[in-house]
Amino acid sequence: MLPGRGRDGRAARLARILGTRTAWSAVGDGEFFCPGCGGDRNYQRLTGHRRFTLLGVPVLPRGETAPVVECAACRRHFGTEVLDHPTTTRFSAMLRDAVHTVALAVLAAGGSCARPSLETAAATVRAAGFDDCTEDQLSALVEALAADTGRVFSEPCGAGLAIELHEALDPLAPHLAPTGRESILLQGARIALADGPYTPAERDALATVGAALTICTDDVTSLLAAAARTPS
Repeated sequence: MLPGRGRDGRAARLARILGTRTAWSAVGDGEFFCPGCGGDRNYQRLTGHRRFTLLGVPVLPRGETAPVVECAACRRHFGTEVLDHPTTTRFSAMLRDAVHTVALAVLAAGGSCARPSLETAAATVRAAGFDDCTEDQLSALVEALAADTGRVFSEPCGAGLAIELHEALDPLAPHLAPTGRESILLQGARIALADGPYTPAERDALATVGAALTICTDDVTSLLAAAARTPS
């Protein structure tokens, strides 16, 4: 059989005559985490209109396509769900704020804000990104938190503090691997253990942290027990 005489040849000729083309229109832009590039990039949000083509010329409309996100760097198209993933900059800020909130919650639950706990909390918060955090700043924040909410130190995690923990941790949890979620819980555990065994209020606060991070109750219990057995 001569080249171009078979089924594939006929299909190729037909494709050159008849086809479809999508015309894209930009409807928004911004910055996102590009899965193709593996980093933060600019993007355009595009909507498309398909048309039948005859000899490469658009002739008949064929409807709209689903909106896509086009990376300004690699030019690849992605579904709009990629915009749900935080940028690297946003993710770092979310993680930093989460660790700060957990530290304050555990210190408030501990009650006395003992120096070892404050030192551990300040070091943890600085490592998360608040470079200028000090023990005195954390102590003042814990006192202000108690005054603002009318909460008594050493009591179980109240509704106001639980809401703050969930507000800081709920948006972050889906973007963390299990080890990342466990790491935040264990950071809180080390703050609680810095001045001695867990108090009931500290356990309650850490249980709330675990729930907000979608760690099951049994795993929270196991992780807290393992942290208590680990020498500081």
